[in-house]
Amino acid sequence: MDRPRRPVPWAVAVVYVAVLAGGVYWSLVGEGLDHPGRLAGFVLVLALLFGVELVEWRTAISPAALLAARVVLFAAAAPLDGSGTARALFVLVPFVAYFAFGRTASVALAAACLALIVTGFSLSTPDWWRSAEYVSDLLMFTIGLVLAVCMAAVASAEREARGRLERTLDRVAELSAAMERNRVARDIHDSLGHHLTAIAIQLEKATAFADRDPALAARAVADARGSARDALADVRRSVHALREERPPFSLRDALAGLAHDAGEPAVTVTVTGEPDRYDTAALTALYRAAQEGLTNARRHAAASVVTVSAAFDAAGARLVVADDGRGFAAAGEGFGLLGMRERVELVGGAVSVDSGPGAGTVITVTIPPAPAWSTA
Repeated sequence: MDRPRRPVPWAVAVVYVAVLAGGVYWSLVGEGLDHPGRLAGFVLVLALLFGVELVEWRTAISPAALLAARVVLFAAAAPLDGSGTARALFVLVPFVAYFAFGRTASVALAAACLALIVTGFSLSTPDWWRSAEYVSDLLMFTIGLVLAVCMAAVASAEREARGRLERTLDRVAELSAAMERNRVARDIHDSLGHHLTAIAIQLEKATAFADRDPALAARAVADARGSARDALADVRRSVHALREERPPFSLRDALAGLAHDAGEPAVTVTVTGEPDRYDTAALTALYRAAQEGLTNARRHAAASVVTVSAAFDAAGARLVVADDGRGFAAAGEGFGLLGMRERVELVGGAVSVDSGPGAGTVITVTIPPAPAWSTA
């Protein structure tokens, strides 16, 4: 498993370049020209530090080993730099440690670096605290350590937040895909399932009456062709919906089409109120519920009469699909009723089923009032 890359990777390189420039500048304009070997050693140490960064980027060496290598090279660079700029390298210790070991280790190492600088001053310069220059350097170094820890904390928090956001977006994508799969499954079941049931019934009717009543058989075949055309039209509407090319949806016309294409059993449809006040999602949920109820009446109930009534008023929308078929026990609900419940719940509605063996079936769908009613 790859170790996560350190945020703001350029920050360390910028500090190296600044320290290198400061050391070289001092050598050129200060006393460094008298010690060419010191300059060469200083440049070599900085080159090795750049090499450590390259190794960290390309390999998976232990962070502790890399940090130790940096500290050793920082300590080697400090006496080779007469300008004192190399002391700034130590502010990188808590910065790098923060990403590898966490905040506590970073703060502890920052305190250790500060103690190291104080120790160095004490060993090299007695009474250094009486010198404004040394005190100023120490204060600037302390500020640098604080800023390094703060910058590391901000970068680390940003990385964690970005990671959480990416995980959230992945989860949203998964849920969206699952919802879309469920929607497509419901559409296939409600639409194509309904039409295929009608086609199967009409073809069975045509086969049964082919010899006894050729005219009735021919009419059944014609009805099957009509159901096939309706199925194709539904597929095209679904494709248009996916492309957001949605034609206006009329629940009255859609329910009338169900009754017209029903064949057997006979279907009676009544619509009262103003369905156009409801959005397309709510009306589609009601239509699919009616379609599913009619399909079940055809396929399973052996019903002779089916009634579909839809009412729209200030109390909400109410759809009732009733048949006089054989009914079923409560445990007999299948995928169709499950898909109906899911679709209706998505628009804030509810489904109730009243059925029993030999008692017929009544499916009631209710949807809360549309916002338009409150402003009427």
